[in-house]
Amino acid sequence: MTEKTKRRHWADLFLIFAIVYLGTQFGIRFLFPERFLPAEERAMPFVLTPEDASVKGGHHPILTLLNNTEYEVTFEDRCPAPPVDIYYRPDAPPEPQGAPMELLEPDAPCSPVQAIPAGKKGQIDLASWKYAAFSEYGYYAVNLTLPPQQAAATGAVLTTSFTMHEAGWMTQVFRAFVSKPLLNLLVFIASIVPGYNLGLAIILLTILVKLVLFIPTQHGLQGQKKLQAIQPKIETLRKRYGSDQKKLNEETMKLWKEYKVNPFQSCLPILVQFPILIGLFYAVRDGSHLALSTHLLYGPYKDLPWTFGTMFVGFDLLEPSVYVFPPLLVALQFLQMKLTFAMAKKKKEAKDGQAVVDVGAKDKAQGKKPMSQQDIQQKMMLYVLPFMIGFFAIKFPAAVSLYWGVSTLFAIGQQVVVNRKA
Repeated sequence: MTEKTKRRHWADLFLIFAIVYLGTQFGIRFLFPERFLPAEERAMPFVLTPEDASVKGGHHPILTLLNNTEYEVTFEDRCPAPPVDIYYRPDAPPEPQGAPMELLEPDAPCSPVQAIPAGKKGQIDLASWKYAAFSEYGYYAVNLTLPPQQAAATGAVLTTSFTMHEAGWMTQVFRAFVSKPLLNLLVFIASIVPGYNLGLAIILLTILVKLVLFIPTQHGLQGQKKLQAIQPKIETLRKRYGSDQKKLNEETMKLWKEYKVNPFQSCLPILVQFPILIGLFYAVRDGSHLALSTHLLYGPYKDLPWTFGTMFVGFDLLEPSVYVFPPLLVALQFLQMKLTFAMAKKKKEAKDGQAVVDVGAKDKAQGKKPMSQQDIQQKMMLYVLPFMIGFFAIKFPAAVSLYWGVSTLFAIGQQVVVNRKA
């Protein structure tokens, strides 16, 4: 094995290790955030903080409570009142004392705050009072009154604060031209399906959007296949002109021109459809609770006489599905990635003739050769991306997982068509 090959081999191993390590750290922080708090917060019995100190208009505040004690914290059911006392001022931080804000009925049905086990962090979601309490921009402070059995050791009240501000112009444009049309289309579809079923509406909306994006997506996939087809030739150019970047660029341009390859063909359609797919994701997520998305609804849909039917094939689409949808999404995403790289692998094997490259006596005996940069990237996407999607599906409502599953199935069908043509 040459010195250059050794360096490249170690660089590949380092890249794989770095990605796995960072992914593991992210997962641990996502699942166990209380382990990474500053020492002074870990030393306090209870720590109440907002998830976001500055909340964008159209969103709602979420509080987190860290329980550093040795016993579970339970909360009184204050519904329909919020679990905290709320204080507001438009121009300066309010003093969390005296009479709190008088609230009307909540915008959506509320439920008691779940108990927080010892040493864990829990959420206090204020979504049910999104419009009733937090419709004005300005400064907010909240008081959380602890149950008597916990209050004796820590003080009766915990306080935190945050601000509400107007959404930026990019967010407003995105909502106006992407989020609102898609969400209202979802509501329209639900209004004509049996039982106003949210699951059927999501499936139909996802297929409709994918059909609209079919041509640009197909164009992008074909461009991707062209790039994969000439990748072995590009690798040859890199080996030949690796030290001369200018010459390498010139020869690469010639190669693209010879095979009529546009490197942007596979990128531009993705860039065009990406905001639409993101908007579809938010439409499905926000559509699960229409009472909390009235700022995105058009006039005729603001006061609907019906609600979504949220049960679909035995699943409540408003709740995460831990044991079914995540592993299913992992399998579907893996299959899509496998199909995406299938043609490139076949072409590469045909070119190489499955021959053994002379990379040292040991490697030669074992029939191995060092992986190219493209091989490493493909393996990372093949094995890491599906598990990342499955991991996030554990946290999201099943409605989002259903959307992603239908979208991936459609993408698999498109990829099969492209592979057959290739």
